[in-house]
Amino acid sequence: MHKKLFIPGPVEVSPEVLQAMATPMVGHRMPEYAALHARVKGKLKKLLFTEGRVFLSTSSAFGVMEGAVRNLVKTRCANFCNGAFSDKWHDVTLRCGKEADAFKVEWGKPITPTLVDEALSSCKYDAITLIHNETSTGVLSPLPEIAEVMRKYPDVTFIVDTVSSMSAFKIPVDELGIDCCIFGVQKAFALPPGLAVFTASEKALEKCRTVEGRGYYFDFEEFAKNDEKDNTPSTPSISHIYALDCQLDRMFAEGLEARWARHEELANFVRKWVKDRGFGFFPDESCRSVTLTCAANTRNIDLALLKKEMGTRGFAFDDGYGKIKGKTFRIPHMGDMQMADLTEFLAAIGEILPSL
Repeated sequence: MHKKLFIPGPVEVSPEVLQAMATPMVGHRMPEYAALHARVKGKLKKLLFTEGRVFLSTSSAFGVMEGAVRNLVKTRCANFCNGAFSDKWHDVTLRCGKEADAFKVEWGKPITPTLVDEALSSCKYDAITLIHNETSTGVLSPLPEIAEVMRKYPDVTFIVDTVSSMSAFKIPVDELGIDCCIFGVQKAFALPPGLAVFTASEKALEKCRTVEGRGYYFDFEEFAKNDEKDNTPSTPSISHIYALDCQLDRMFAEGLEARWARHEELANFVRKWVKDRGFGFFPDESCRSVTLTCAANTRNIDLALLKKEMGTRGFAFDDGYGKIKGKTFRIPHMGDMQMADLTEFLAAIGEILPSL
């Protein structure tokens, strides 16, 4: 039995998108692939509100997150950490042999513009990493306000993970001055995992050429060279790119503003449900994600048992991540999810709760 995915990624994938993955194969050095690549790249630029370079990487987003560190950190990196994945990015930075400092805030709290300003005022750093929407905690940090601070530090490379936020609301990459914007496709994009998208500003590309030890697979300069031919440095997952082409068309058919509004509507619906059922929230109201809600298990129910019972009813349920597993649970409301999907899922939880 297929369990309907109500976890914060991978999310459910529409039959239309899955069918696109079955498109007959072409060679990645054939003109047919170059046409596909160019078409997808153009649509992504429209979605990201950028005139800069947009690259496709056959990897998880963390592959490119490591690649960004290897390409864009020359002296020392400031890693801003407020959850499991931003903590991991700091660890990855160190494992790449880079000098780095972690600026940590309590899980459930956002990264603030003041913290970024204070860190960069030391003039010790040539790059920062920031996770816009920390999936482990359901916390959304104020990207526009942080971007405004970054304008004070034009020599610092601005690297942002938008893995669980891109396409759920407007993120104008050029306007925000993001040098490298990274996201996977298995969350708000609602594709199967295995493909990542990233941008590189001209400033970032100029810098990477002066950085040693970039490796090959994620070498930004290699991506830029191949981009001139509407291609990738190594063999891409062509089936994923057919699916991405299809999904971008579906996004534009829905309308970007309508898509953003739908995510907001679903988020508000889930927040009300959480409150009405007597649960709390892990993040403060001012920084709650629009793509997933991280509820606090203030009723002390057996979340492991709830997860098991939901599984018998055909739903995949998330009972928290890392050190807050069992203390929180996360309800996603992203991708192609509709109100009817959420209503069905939450009704099933409601039926089980009295027995826990």
